[in-house]
Amino acid sequence: MSNNIKIENTNLVLSKIGFGTVNAGLAWDNEDAFEILERYVNLGGNVIDCARIYSDWVEPEIGRAERVIGDWIRHRGKRDDLVIMTKGGHPKMDTMNVSRMSKEDMEYDLNLSLNALGINCIDIYFYHRDDLSQPVSDLIDVMEGFVREGKIRYYGCSNWTTKRMIEADNYCKEKGYRGFVANQMLFNLASDNMKPFPDETMVTMDKEMMDYHKNSNNLAMPYFGLCSGFFQKLETKGKEAVIDSPYYTEGNLKRAKQINYLKEKYSATTSKILLGYILNQDVNMVPLAGASKIEQLEDFMKTININFDKDDFRF
Repeated sequence: MSNNIKIENTNLVLSKIGFGTVNAGLAWDNEDAFEILERYVNLGGNVIDCARIYSDWVEPEIGRAERVIGDWIRHRGKRDDLVIMTKGGHPKMDTMNVSRMSKEDMEYDLNLSLNALGINCIDIYFYHRDDLSQPVSDLIDVMEGFVREGKIRYYGCSNWTTKRMIEADNYCKEKGYRGFVANQMLFNLASDNMKPFPDETMVTMDKEMMDYHKNSNNLAMPYFGLCSGFFQKLETKGKEAVIDSPYYTEGNLKRAKQINYLKEKYSATTSKILLGYILNQDVNMVPLAGASKIEQLEDFMKTININFDKDDFRF
């Protein structure tokens, strides 16, 4: 298995596992952040995934996670070996049903992101959500404007439906634009068996979306690749610790048994099995995974060294 993926019709070469920074600025910061981020790079990673909203759950509009990434970039003195990704247009946490994806909203978020990151151009900038009241043509034109201004190199989407992505692809083909280079969605070993996620604005990979990515140059980048720790907690603390999780279903309890079988077969950890599931799909994917401890990071980054049998993941 190659350690990298090149996105078609771009000059972007991504490591097979991206590093998610949703907890940066809260779970880890300062010297701890520098250590864990640099260790990720030393292990062969180059994809740093962030968002304007990340780690702002306690106090809004601070941009904690982006500030941490910016501090690290300034500390190390270079960024040319990284693919920096961030997202804008997320609704305010207390009004998730109210869109924040006007051109003015996106400009506001993007400029704050550039300032916090301390860079003048973002490698991939994502719409964090979709706004079905806006034509995809208008949304694409906003991103193309950012490209022309030199503020972003490429753009992607997160939590968009397949129908809307196809509409965007068709518009970009008509206009001669490269279009979306990456799509972030909820997808993991347990997602097709889970109960509805509390956040209705999140979009989960289904068969239609999987088929779309098989025939698209829009790279799939699943988030929640480690199932939010569901299987680890189930193993160590028992059913009572996870009974309120949307992943707690009969189907996923059965998959927990298969995970245990695969752990023995490959002498692997649960994290490696979970990421192995994503990396061994019939379509290229770059899963996003986060860690708050070096040992967690070192563990899941070794997933690419395991030669899994794809049949192991045909549940």
